[in-house]
Amino acid sequence: MHKLSWMSAAAVLAAAGWMVIQAAEKVDAKSLRTGQAAFADAKSLTPGTFHKITPADLPKPFATKSATNFPKVVPRPEKAWPQAPAGFKVELYATNLGIARQIRTAPNGDAFMADQNGQIVIFRGVTKDGKAEQTSVFATGLERIFGVNFYPNGANPQWVYVSNEKSVMRFPYKNGDLKASGAAQTLVSDLPSGGYHFTRDVVFSKDGRSMYVAVGSGSNIDDPDTHPTETHRADILEYTPDGKFVKVYASGIRNPVGLAVNPDTGEVWCSVNERDELGDNLVPDYVSSVKEGGFYGWPFYYMGGNPDPRLNGAHPEMKSKVIVPDVLIQPHSASLGITFYTGPQFPAEYRGDLFAAEHGSWNRSTSSGGEVIRVPLDKGKASGVYEDFLTGFVTPEGQVWGRPVGVAVIKDGSLLVTDEGSKSIWRVSYTGK
Repeated sequence: MHKLSWMSAAAVLAAAGWMVIQAAEKVDAKSLRTGQAAFADAKSLTPGTFHKITPADLPKPFATKSATNFPKVVPRPEKAWPQAPAGFKVELYATNLGIARQIRTAPNGDAFMADQNGQIVIFRGVTKDGKAEQTSVFATGLERIFGVNFYPNGANPQWVYVSNEKSVMRFPYKNGDLKASGAAQTLVSDLPSGGYHFTRDVVFSKDGRSMYVAVGSGSNIDDPDTHPTETHRADILEYTPDGKFVKVYASGIRNPVGLAVNPDTGEVWCSVNERDELGDNLVPDYVSSVKEGGFYGWPFYYMGGNPDPRLNGAHPEMKSKVIVPDVLIQPHSASLGITFYTGPQFPAEYRGDLFAAEHGSWNRSTSSGGEVIRVPLDKGKASGVYEDFLTGFVTPEGQVWGRPVGVAVIKDGSLLVTDEGSKSIWRVSYTGK
């Protein structure tokens, strides 16, 4: 069995019985879509559009038939290019990559990217035309990797941590290393595996005492009571940094693909792929802070006390314990990597906000995802609103050429986005009004 905040922003919105205060400098009320207008098709996304989806906006289960609509990724059309809000510039930072997954920035400014083909690639610097100055392979021979991070926190990490479906390992490291100076040491070797959801992200608490590992479910809605293969899945697991299991930090989170720790508040955040096959607009994916010991519903409930009808009313005693996530996003978007903006380059209102990569849908008759979103935060708290920030990965005709995966802020304050579809990294910089 699984174990068993809020928000402020400066114009007032009534939604689902509560009031939201919007930070006027962060959210353009004229561009805010609420209610049914908040739901969107990937091919119609426009930078600078804000959305707010609430539990009250959700349809009933099976209001539409479950769709099977896997994207066929095509080569980037000649004139296709990611689009960002006015004042931002998008450049092609790196190309001809393998399977680009998570990306994170080392304290010295190097960007480390996990290539699912089994290597960690480093990108250093920015040329005058926005490309990487130097590229190096840090480590090879790895298996189906996703997460990469640095420990201890601060200016001088000693290790590069790498996570895959079954394990967490670390390589010795010192600032500026372009190749691993020693063999990997395996710290955790028994992560649950098999079935769905093989990505495993790894982050560290602000105080450096805890390591958090995201482990998605092995299924869509298998009951953990009767499926032991779901033990310690759909969870965020807590370990010591040397790999000793501590506890289930939070549960009922179907597939918490991307993890991040807010550098200001120390809160753990995640981006989540929710369940499938309830219809086009069920269930929203989400980005949320994570409460220690919190239960987020899977598989019995979703978005609060909404029961999944396929579980036949199991565990009614848990209904009141389900936490509603902070920010509901387009259903079936496949939300992946997240990061907090800590750089010096973007306008001041972006400081502390969160960016998340939306990989794109398969279980929706009209596609969703295929973008990078921005979540405006006020002192670390979300209002439930998010913005379409980087779009254009899906053509107006519905062709998918880009699939964002990871986001990272590099030393100059620009944002890097790994794109598994075009095998590229995009760089977003601010050039002025």
